[in-house]
Amino acid sequence: MYSLLALVACALAACNGGDGSKVEGAIEVMAFKGGYGIDMYESAAKEFQEKNPGVTVSVSGNPRVWEQIRPRMVAENPPDLMFPGWGMDHWALVEEGQLRELDSALDGPAYDGKGTWRETFDPNMLKLGQKDGKTFMLPYYIMVFGWWYDPAVFAKNGWTPPTNWDELLTLCERIKAKGVAPIAYQGQYPYYMIEGMLYPWVVSLGGVQAIVDAQNLVPGAWNSEPMLKAAEMIDTLNEKGYFLEGSTGMSHTESQTQFLNGKAAMVPCGSWMESEMKEVMPKGVTIEFMRVPVVAGGKGDPTALLVGVEPWMVPTHAKNADGAIALYKYMTSLPKAKEFVEKKGTLMAIVGSDQAKLPRVLEKPAAAVREAKTLYANQHRQWYPSMQKEIEGAITSMLNREITPKQFVDRCEAAAEKTRNDASIPKYKMSL
Repeated sequence: MYSLLALVACALAACNGGDGSKVEGAIEVMAFKGGYGIDMYESAAKEFQEKNPGVTVSVSGNPRVWEQIRPRMVAENPPDLMFPGWGMDHWALVEEGQLRELDSALDGPAYDGKGTWRETFDPNMLKLGQKDGKTFMLPYYIMVFGWWYDPAVFAKNGWTPPTNWDELLTLCERIKAKGVAPIAYQGQYPYYMIEGMLYPWVVSLGGVQAIVDAQNLVPGAWNSEPMLKAAEMIDTLNEKGYFLEGSTGMSHTESQTQFLNGKAAMVPCGSWMESEMKEVMPKGVTIEFMRVPVVAGGKGDPTALLVGVEPWMVPTHAKNADGAIALYKYMTSLPKAKEFVEKKGTLMAIVGSDQAKLPRVLEKPAAAVREAKTLYANQHRQWYPSMQKEIEGAITSMLNREITPKQFVDRCEAAAEKTRNDASIPKYKMSL
């Protein structure tokens, strides 16, 4: 039975967002409308209004919401809480002083009044929104990167998901002999190849420090031995004809549709795969997550996992920043996080949210996160967009057999050097 004190704490949490200050006024939310939609944000806003008389919350969303947000940021008339999506340069907003620092809020009470708000987040995910130890962006759902396959197809053919590079080569030859392409990839968006093959193999070969050095622009990191060998592994798969023909020109949904239709046996993608493809999933097809096969005898942690977040933020010029923070505390409370996991089929950055009733397709990604001793992210994709574009162009050229793996890593190193020497580009540091 709850004590009187506990009941009072719960009542306060319901009426004021959990920090003791009364929430009131209008709160405007603008959110990226991607594969998960915005219906959960809308329902959370409605519930928050009901719990806080005098508060009104408006939620709007768009698949290209950043185009609507950007001019409002320039005009210093932003929404109070925003999730601008992948089309917004988040770190430019930090450098321009456009985002509110959130550490004081994080060090305040959690929504339920138990501990601090900071303690409710996975610290690995929280780090991804920090610069110089200060937090400007907050995580919500987690993206876990790996490969996907159809377990029924594998069982029918007597195939076993490969755990290492040698097993992968053997399996690919068996799959190819059946007239099926072993692997499809999303060629129009080369970061799938970078995050689904290149980086995991760099980590497997040289340890996570090899990726940390590359992202921190350490001289020589991009044409290091682990980077070159990882590029050579991709080139080997290409040379042996293990990639689905035409993948270089395919979008993410096109290549993933080919995989679902049985034209390819495996595809690299994140944990959003089923949610993104559910409308075109053929009847009877099931998909299952697998870790990227490691390099046997490599220096890296075999449990290492590449993850990512798409952050939420409170603009500096928000009219109701306190209301925005209180609303986001509610949205990231454990019950709401568990609800998002169950209804949207994704993992969340909230401690304990993986104890929800997980959809079958999330069980293996969740287990991989729990087992991982090392979590890392492709942070330079947001930090240094020009460098990222050059790296993506280089890997496409390698896949098109226009350049060699050595030329690929040399181009990447040149792009890193250009970024490193450009004083006009703010520099960031990745830490583990």
